[in-house]
Amino acid sequence: MLYPLYERRLIAQLDYSQTPHHVGVILDGNRRWAKANPDEAGDTSTKRGHQAGAKKIVDLLDWCEEAQVAVVTLWLLSNDNLARPANELNPLLEIIGDALEELGEIGRWELRPVGSMELLPNWLQEKLNAVATKSKGIPGVLVNVAIGYGGRQEIADAVKSLIADAVKHGKQVDELAGLISESEISKFLYTAGLPDPDLVIRTSGEQRLGGFLLWQSAKSEFYFCEAYWPDFRKVDFLRALRSYSQRHRRLGL
Repeated sequence: MLYPLYERRLIAQLDYSQTPHHVGVILDGNRRWAKANPDEAGDTSTKRGHQAGAKKIVDLLDWCEEAQVAVVTLWLLSNDNLARPANELNPLLEIIGDALEELGEIGRWELRPVGSMELLPNWLQEKLNAVATKSKGIPGVLVNVAIGYGGRQEIADAVKSLIADAVKHGKQVDELAGLISESEISKFLYTAGLPDPDLVIRTSGEQRLGGFLLWQSAKSEFYFCEAYWPDFRKVDFLRALRSYSQRHRRLGL
């Protein structure tokens, strides 16, 4: 009985004029959750943890809609994770693919996969492209889904794309150095054209970015939550929003 009361109290304390426009979320703790919460059969497998984490995504997007968040970036899989053993990686890729298809079938959000797509299996690339095409232009929360994503790789890819674009437009080698600037590199990031995240949330108690949106989060606020991702509740999300609204943002100054 106390939980709904506390939730309503948090909502009453929020100033929705201070809602972050763009929220990045590092969905961390699925494996640890599975080990700490075996089912009746004693299953503590990584696969079960990732399945539980995938089910939580819809809840988060519902909460973001209610709070009038415009853009959400979800980090589902790092490029480092692609080096995991096949018996662990393949089930995870299947879970991610199924989760994205289910989000697409709901039809309430535009879904944009971001990351090193070329590193993913062809079947998953095709599935992600199909979901992105089907959901393109849907009004409401825009959802970036970071899969095979690494912040350093994104910056390297942006610089490569900048150079390739300059060469395509007839620029000479000696002109390239003059083209490289913060504003120009930003045009070639995976999230080009979108606002940088105002707030980055990481679950599971880890207090580090781990390479998430390195360029874009230079002036972001951070909120670290102790709950494992499958246990992340609406009150945890509301606490993050309350913490953000109470801060005096200096924007890097």
